[in-house]
Amino acid sequence: MLYEILAKLQRRNQISLLKRHPNVSFKEIRLGINDQFVLHKNAKKITIGNAASFRNYTHILVEKNATLEIGDHFFMNNFCSISCLESISIGDNTLFGENVKLYDHNHVYHTQPDFKLFHSEFTKAPIVIGNNCWLGSNVTVLKGVTIGDNCIIGAGCVIYKDIPDNTTVVNHQNLMLKKQS
Repeated sequence: MLYEILAKLQRRNQISLLKRHPNVSFKEIRLGINDQFVLHKNAKKITIGNAASFRNYTHILVEKNATLEIGDHFFMNNFCSISCLESISIGDNTLFGENVKLYDHNHVYHTQPDFKLFHSEFTKAPIVIGNNCWLGSNVTVLKGVTIGDNCIIGAGCVIYKDIPDNTTVVNHQNLMLKKQS
């Protein structure tokens, strides 16, 4: 009973955070347990369409000057995350399986003359996901990618280049089966 009360308070807190942010608009949003929105006070624009549903333990980060646009009838399953430093757009009637990750950025690094990784510097490029798409469980979408309308991205795929409309992408893991002697 206490757990249910705390979950309800957490959902109310997240809705309140969305309502108070000057650059957020949404309608009929449904949140699950422990969903978290981390929104920079100077995020450019965050729109969440009508009847969007976020299952449990989702994480949405929108940084300074970044834009996140989510269409109508969007569904995000458990443990998904969106990390937006520039621009991410998701179309209508799109659904994410469990543990889908979107990153519109990478850390800056140099390999010459010496290897150096920059913890707070990023290269960025927008992500666009069309209408009527289904991203299966454990899909990762990287910066600069456009996924067209009516696409299915199979479980476990890493999407690092554009996918045209009406395409199904499958992760073919060639399993080697060997009989025991």
